[in-house]
Amino acid sequence: MIGKKEDTHNNNNGLHNALASGTTVKGNIQAEMDFRLDGHVEGDIACNGKIVIGPQGKVVGNIQAANAEIHGEVNGTLKISEKLILKSTGSIIGDVTTRTLEIEPNGNFNGQCTMQKSPDSPR
Repeated sequence: MIGKKEDTHNNNNGLHNALASGTTVKGNIQAEMDFRLDGHVEGDIACNGKIVIGPQGKVVGNIQAANAEIHGEVNGTLKISEKLILKSTGSIIGDVTTRTLEIEPNGNFNGQCTMQKSPDSPR
């Protein structure tokens, strides 16, 4: 099920997209606002806000987003412009480009990471 859900802790007027557990999408996804994935996606995801891959979520493809929180599995390249959080239940197999990376104990990361500098930081 793809839908919009009310959430008062969101910067997009309380709305975000969600893909429920038990749902599989084969193809690319473009989201203008925050996106939560508890199902499976075989394809690339581009999100202008924050993407959350839930504990049951799985992505085989590339992810591009402003922020990301990974509780499930990602097999592909991640390009996160701000902050990437890999939770203890999460797994990333692939290369990462981000400004800030946070990995909880037991989080699984196999790949290379490139850290970007913030635009206002000294070179």
